[in-house]
Amino acid sequence: MLAKGQTVIQYMEQLAPKHLAEEWDNVGLQLGSLQKEITGVLVALDVNEQIVDEAIALGCNLILAHHAIIFRPIKGILTDTPMGRLYEKLVKNDIAVYISHTNLDVAEGGMNDWMAEALGIEGGAPIKDIHTEQLSKLVVFVPKDHHQKVLDAILNAGAGWIGNYSHCSFNIEGYGTFVPREGAEPYIGETGKMERAEEIRIETIVPQPIRNKVVQAMLKAHPYEEIAYDLYPMDLKGRSFGLGRVGKLKEPQTLGEFVDTVKQGLNVPHVRVVGDLNRPIRKAAVMGGSGAKYYSSAVFKGADVLVTGDIDYHTAQDAVLAGLALIDPGHNAEKIMKVKVAEWIKAKLEEHKYATMVHASQIETEPFAFM
Repeated sequence: MLAKGQTVIQYMEQLAPKHLAEEWDNVGLQLGSLQKEITGVLVALDVNEQIVDEAIALGCNLILAHHAIIFRPIKGILTDTPMGRLYEKLVKNDIAVYISHTNLDVAEGGMNDWMAEALGIEGGAPIKDIHTEQLSKLVVFVPKDHHQKVLDAILNAGAGWIGNYSHCSFNIEGYGTFVPREGAEPYIGETGKMERAEEIRIETIVPQPIRNKVVQAMLKAHPYEEIAYDLYPMDLKGRSFGLGRVGKLKEPQTLGEFVDTVKQGLNVPHVRVVGDLNRPIRKAAVMGGSGAKYYSSAVFKGADVLVTGDIDYHTAQDAVLAGLALIDPGHNAEKIMKVKVAEWIKAKLEEHKYATMVHASQIETEPFAFM
């Protein structure tokens, strides 16, 4: 059985939820339709004609990419231009393109965690927080004999996380009163008579992104016809998500030694380096893509070196003055996502017995040649 497009994207958004993307970013489905069976998925860093030809050769009708093919508003599609030809080839071959960009960068277990792991950075925290979950307090009143069923439904849907603790709740016994009126079909009690029921008040915390999921799970498990529950906004904030990662190295290295670690870990043949190659590196920061503008945040977090792409001359000078070493492996170092995303999607599809094939692109999209 082949997976539908929406199913594949559901798995992708479990890894990189769309709400984590920065406001300026353009993520999600950019071309084609997900209302079809997916014969194959091709995971790529960029989308160009070579990538589309690769998808066609592999029988893939969905491309999951990191970099957008549509970023700014399009006023027209001219098929005698390079981008116009690209769109035309995708449409004619019924290939959909879905983009996961800054949401994949920010996600826990996403781009920057993969890069940090490859460089031996431990306990990596974001260099720059950009998104903090809003929390709500869920309160619901449940008959005593259904308390555990409803509580389990709520917590198993993802409610009740506080820091590194899960399944957090508070439960109070009491009595609820109600009078079933004409037309009601009460779980307990009789029409027209006051009912006094033993109930338990459940309180727990729900992050904004899963509010609907938690409420639906609660309603499904609850036996009452009319359910009394409340959702209160909280000043307490939930988890923070951010760009880049900064943490200690497993073993201290010189900057020169760490350069070799970066080249090997990110599979890049050349890097640009700013700083004394003999200086000790104990704490390192990494940010996929173009992260040079966050060098001061890396300094604030105590990093000895920042690994990121597209470093400009003046930022390099400023970093030297701030005492921060820099290593630029190029923007294309984000290619680490091809195998990682492909492995994630493949595992999800196999878990649910789908026959849709998944491939990591073998096309090199690095635009620079090093002479």
